[in-house]
Amino acid sequence: MSKVVERFLNYIKVNTTSNENSSTTPSTENQLKFAKYLVKELLNIGIKNVYLTEKGYVIAKIPSNTSKNIPNIGFIAHMDTSADALGENINPKIIKEYDGKDIILNKEKNIILSPEEFPELKNYIGEDIITTDGTTLLGADDKAGIAEIVTAMEYIINNPEIKHGNICIGFTPDEEIGRGSDYFDIDDFGADFSYTIDGGKIGELQYENFNAASAKLVIHGKNVHPGSAKNKMINSIMVANEFLNMLPKAEQPEYTENREGFFHLTYFNGNVENTELHFIIRDFNKSNFKYKKQLFENITKFINDKYRKNIAYIEIHDQYYNMKEKILPLQHIIDIAYKAIEESHITPLVNPIRGGTDGARLSFLGMPTPNLFTGGENFHGRYEYIPINSMEKAVEVILKIIDISLKTF
Repeated sequence: MSKVVERFLNYIKVNTTSNENSSTTPSTENQLKFAKYLVKELLNIGIKNVYLTEKGYVIAKIPSNTSKNIPNIGFIAHMDTSADALGENINPKIIKEYDGKDIILNKEKNIILSPEEFPELKNYIGEDIITTDGTTLLGADDKAGIAEIVTAMEYIINNPEIKHGNICIGFTPDEEIGRGSDYFDIDDFGADFSYTIDGGKIGELQYENFNAASAKLVIHGKNVHPGSAKNKMINSIMVANEFLNMLPKAEQPEYTENREGFFHLTYFNGNVENTELHFIIRDFNKSNFKYKKQLFENITKFINDKYRKNIAYIEIHDQYYNMKEKILPLQHIIDIAYKAIEESHITPLVNPIRGGTDGARLSFLGMPTPNLFTGGENFHGRYEYIPINSMEKAVEVILKIIDISLKTF
């Protein structure tokens, strides 16, 4: 078994699901436990400058072994996994030389990973694939990224003849709940530019992501006995449905792709008296992003005007922005990664992230940080899988980036 696979299988034994309702950083105790494990591992492979910050960030630095004056380069991945699926008691399966047919993840529960539903599976015929047992997520997002970075760094340490500049490593908590960059000290980290290893399928190179906001809508109704409710009752659930019906139906996630934005209802809870809804708002284009947020404000005002009282309240908070505007002026960062992927005999897939990464906020904080593939597919659910070859290629790309950077500057 290769080192990167062995590491990955060890990492996913620790449940590091983050918790958006927690007020601590990290949001869960197990993330801190995992962080301490990673500190020990980085020290054990020979990195001398490794430390854990007060907020649970793992930072490691490998000093330059060349006289060339080149920029400091960083590699970043996150320790937490999504709460969208169970993240404990993960029982991975290794499918040897995948034959292109259905993969039975769980016979007892009839859970099947099928190429009919997930046609991308056909791209990995003949390869070894790591899957779930159908009851949990796998955790490749982003423990595969961590395993790939650590394995590449171990190779650098064990082969001192490989020349390189200063290399900075960062493992962050709480990326899945949008807090991964909250306490990331880029000055202390010391990289001039970085790459998050947090993408999906093999070959992905991403430097464009959504502009993102969250919205919370609260509606206060008036509960009156239904037998005498005429012209008196205001059913907050029905008002909430009015609000939803005024949003463009075609701009929901299930109807959008590529660079199309969306509104996404993530939470709905209510009764006649009070109803609360949570949304996320996403768009690549800043003007469209602004329009979407304004639409929420306009619909709220319409409802309050209709009922002639303030019964609806909306709170909108920006979360992160499209890092494209911060990265494009530094095209060489993209060029280095693109060349590294090509030299690893992979077809580069330059596409926008229909989501966000730590790199989005880090880019706006002053450290340009595009995103690279881990090799995983179907993140955040029980159908998640990762081809072993893709993980090994990710390690190769990291090493190529280090080498090409040395030659570029």
